[in-house]
Amino acid sequence: MTVWIMRDSVTDGYLQRFRADFEATHPNLKLNVQIQEWDGIGQKVTSALASKDAPDVIEVGNTQVAQYAASGGVHDFSDKVAELEGLDWIPGLAEPGRIDGKQYGIPWYAANRVVIYRKDLFEQAGVTALPKTREEWLAATEKLNSGGNEGIYLTGQTWYALAGFVWDEGGDLAVKGSDGKWKGALDTPQARAAIDFYRRLQALGKGPKDADEGKPLQAEVFAKGHIAQVISTPGGANAIVKANPELKDKLGFFPIPGKSAAKPGAVFTGGSDLVVPESSKHQDAAYQVVKALAGAKWQTEMAKEMSYVPNRTSLAGALAGNEGAVAMAAGAVNGHATPNSPNWAAVEANNPIKQYMTQVLTGADPDAAGKAASDAITKALNSSS
Repeated sequence: MTVWIMRDSVTDGYLQRFRADFEATHPNLKLNVQIQEWDGIGQKVTSALASKDAPDVIEVGNTQVAQYAASGGVHDFSDKVAELEGLDWIPGLAEPGRIDGKQYGIPWYAANRVVIYRKDLFEQAGVTALPKTREEWLAATEKLNSGGNEGIYLTGQTWYALAGFVWDEGGDLAVKGSDGKWKGALDTPQARAAIDFYRRLQALGKGPKDADEGKPLQAEVFAKGHIAQVISTPGGANAIVKANPELKDKLGFFPIPGKSAAKPGAVFTGGSDLVVPESSKHQDAAYQVVKALAGAKWQTEMAKEMSYVPNRTSLAGALAGNEGAVAMAAGAVNGHATPNSPNWAAVEANNPIKQYMTQVLTGADPDAAGKAASDAITKALNSSS
């Protein structure tokens, strides 16, 4: 059995324990786990799916499933969803693996953004309760803008955060019509409300309006010591502490606030799915590998070791004691995915969402900018039609 796992998804120790356990409980099967690099993986997986000698199980990014399924080379697991307790899967991870009602990708693990904050700066500013609503968040952030400190560092192109605000408003980045065609949806009232909230929040900091969180690296900016909040995956705290060890015990986490306190704000759920190529010569055995990796035992071990959100909502308790992971799991219940189109990568390649955000934040008409961005998304998503 050949299994492709992406580099750094899990530790070598985790893989060694899984392999030993799997082979002990499946004495007629041996696992050959091969570590793959993310760089160039798209073409490598596409080629493997088209070959007659494909690996038996492949880890893929959750938003990549639609692209691979479109090739016809990925096995449909719809008849196994109940056995895999699919009704308990977190929505933002399950949905990208489901194309046209068929489940091609089996959720493996998830990660999403939270708010990383400075406990000491919150205390200094008199913010005693963590915000649970958007309005509370704005009020707290404004209060944190004191004593030379910056309430939040939010760039103008942190588009995953904007996507969450759009979903909170009941909108989406693009919608699929009854004719099968996609249409960009940034020219809607929901998107207008979302970018308006983003504008208000972003204005409470000094983040650049024409860059994303990688330019400059927001962890390094936060590490300079005067910023109270940043939106990031919990793992971003490690980069912050690496850049400034003095912040080690000063960081906390909370879910991105929602429109009401009833549930946290919507978040993009990143992570990985497991797929089985149609050309695998060991279909039944491949399913056993997927079933084990997606099952409660190895999901629980992964959550504890990697601080990932497990694929099932009922397993969130495995993260107890890990403050960042607990906040992430709380937000994951309102997780979403990018539009489930095999052409979504074409949207991100020349990301019109980022351009739209910068335009609005620098004074452009939101309706005109939204229409232009929507047209660009529509064109990209229907480019093969």
